[in-house]
Amino acid sequence: MKQMEEMILREGVVLPGEILKVGSFLNQNIDTTLLGQMAEEIARLFEGQGVTKILTIEASGIAIAAAAGIAMGVPVLFAKKHKTSNVDGSVYSTVVHSFTHNEDYHVVVSRDYLSSSDKVLLVDDFLANGKALAGLMDLCDQAGAELAGIAIAIEKCFTGAGDRLREQGIKLESLAMIESMSEDGITFRS
Repeated sequence: MKQMEEMILREGVVLPGEILKVGSFLNQNIDTTLLGQMAEEIARLFEGQGVTKILTIEASGIAIAAAAGIAMGVPVLFAKKHKTSNVDGSVYSTVVHSFTHNEDYHVVVSRDYLSSSDKVLLVDDFLANGKALAGLMDLCDQAGAELAGIAIAIEKCFTGAGDRLREQGIKLESLAMIESMSEDGITFRS
């Protein structure tokens, strides 16, 4: 998606440790025009896939997932990083390692909101090592839900995680695919 690539080049900052800071338009301060364009593109890419629900993980993926849910006319569910008092009853649970925070989270989704009748589109802001997606796929498996595909705002192609998922036959669409990045610049996969 050309608009996403242009925004990354204009406002993204490459930090040590292969971290791309996009807080000025995606993670903290959200450019709602860009968000709307992203949602429409995700809806276009997954049109006809039979998606009944979007699943993401808190927190940065929620805005993208919600916008895509509006564009697609389907509900959005997010996995919480900790079981809280407002998540009662039984849950599906898995462990996810965060690349950005270098921390393990025990993520949960209430069994009331994810079931075998769902065809799920996973949505997230970044695909780095694929651990968050593996956790979300595990939650879908536990529920018996069908995976419709994965939509990612920014994929770090140089990690190979996205290519491994595609090799498994998973429909994975990324709006910006970074082939390489350093303080000297960013190149995108064409």
